[in-house]
Amino acid sequence: MTTELTVLVLVIGSLAVTWACRRLDVSAPLVLVVVGIGASFLPGVTVVEFDPNIVLLLVLTPLLYSAALESSYLNIKANVRPIGLLAVGLPAFTALVVGLVAWWFVPGLNLATGLVLGAVVAPPDAVSALAVGRRLGLPRRVMTILGGESLVNDATSLTLFRVFLAVAAGTGMSALGATGMFLLAAVGGTVIGYAVGWVAHRIRRKLRDPLVESAFGLVVPFGVYLLAEGAHTSGVLAVVVAGLYLGHHAPDSGYATRLQETAVWQASDTILESIVFVLIGLQLRSVVATVGDLGPLLVGGIVITAAVVLARIVWVFPATYLPRLIPAVGRRDPRPRWTVPAVISWSGMRGVVTLAAAFVIPPDIPGRETVVFLAFFVTVATLLLHGLTLPAVIRMLGVHEDGQQADKLAEAQTQYDAVQASIARLDELTAEDNGTSYGHTVEKLRRSAEHSANAVWEQLGRGAAEAGESPSAAFRRLRREMLTRERDTFVASRDSGDIDDEVLRRVLRRLDLEEAMLARDEAT
Repeated sequence: MTTELTVLVLVIGSLAVTWACRRLDVSAPLVLVVVGIGASFLPGVTVVEFDPNIVLLLVLTPLLYSAALESSYLNIKANVRPIGLLAVGLPAFTALVVGLVAWWFVPGLNLATGLVLGAVVAPPDAVSALAVGRRLGLPRRVMTILGGESLVNDATSLTLFRVFLAVAAGTGMSALGATGMFLLAAVGGTVIGYAVGWVAHRIRRKLRDPLVESAFGLVVPFGVYLLAEGAHTSGVLAVVVAGLYLGHHAPDSGYATRLQETAVWQASDTILESIVFVLIGLQLRSVVATVGDLGPLLVGGIVITAAVVLARIVWVFPATYLPRLIPAVGRRDPRPRWTVPAVISWSGMRGVVTLAAAFVIPPDIPGRETVVFLAFFVTVATLLLHGLTLPAVIRMLGVHEDGQQADKLAEAQTQYDAVQASIARLDELTAEDNGTSYGHTVEKLRRSAEHSANAVWEQLGRGAAEAGESPSAAFRRLRREMLTRERDTFVASRDSGDIDDEVLRRVLRRLDLEEAMLARDEAT
């Protein structure tokens, strides 16, 4: 099987598994990893080479950028203390704990290589945890903290990895030099990311072409990553900062640009996330082939996994409650129930960054094969352990969003204010007309605006099962049936040769946009 055909089969197969998982409402990352492990032992299956540099550039970079675009800068800013403790403090603590445990319990690893292993397994991958959280309705603040942690912890861990790798390679790096390298990566990556985001935003505002704006947006994450890495700073952090900046200023773009970018990045995320978890599973055969006696390494893998899991628990609870002993912090941010840090501490699945970092280790580093095996073991073990049990933990502890009704009330009030502002603007524009020329149009626009406001207020009432179908729901149902009949009529006219395909595509776009609006209103 050629490389091209192997890649094609990998993409199609991973997407098929993802589709089945979505239909069955099960965690796709877990199933994809298991499928990859099983496939790696099938006869005739080509071992897919895991090039870490390609994975970091072509997989991690767009995934982080897309997540940053969808993240709330304001929410992250409001939760900067817990996010910072998890994204900066926890990886350093985990690297130290795992480094010492590996030095003591894993044969053949010295302290320097143990710290390299600690940096490799330090960053959690929140993809699976966030998917479970969305499905089970975790509180918004918990989702913000987990998402913010996943955006920054990769940069922290990869920077620590560079420092410890230099020590393991015998370059004689001092503590001052290590601190300087860390600060250069963090500060430099932040500055470059902000600068590129600022420039890119202003370029896009000048373009005024949705297609070119969207295409330019696809290039930004790769450009900022390469620029930052070329300056020996953190490319990962630069990508995150640029994504946060552009996502925060997305309302400045046109509607067409936002719609196109959302669809493109969602499709991209689905493909990349599907491929990356299958790739993790497919590495098992090649990883096992590089090591000798598996017995001691399996014991070492269990010990290191336990250290990783316990380090997160030991860090999260004090990081949650100790800062609140400061009176100013405690007044501003009351203590949460113990169940909240419990869920956060049990959301430590590892992912592609761990494997990519392990494969980057040069062959001349003592114990490289052992580190790669243990990194793979920890990745798969945490995905299965946390992924299989996290939904049960969330349900058992009863951690869920309590502010949905408040959100709906705030949305309804803001929608009412927005409608009143839009009607006032309509009156300003038609004041000189005195109702002679645009009377029917103005009245139609006014009713449409009032319908938008009423549709949101309806969500605050009783549910459909109790109160019956609301007027807005009936409107959406009937209008959707009408759109289906219109679409069928146009397709039949195209098939009979009455209209051209170009006409059909133009009409379908209009009908699809209207149906998308109906679906959006139904989902809110």
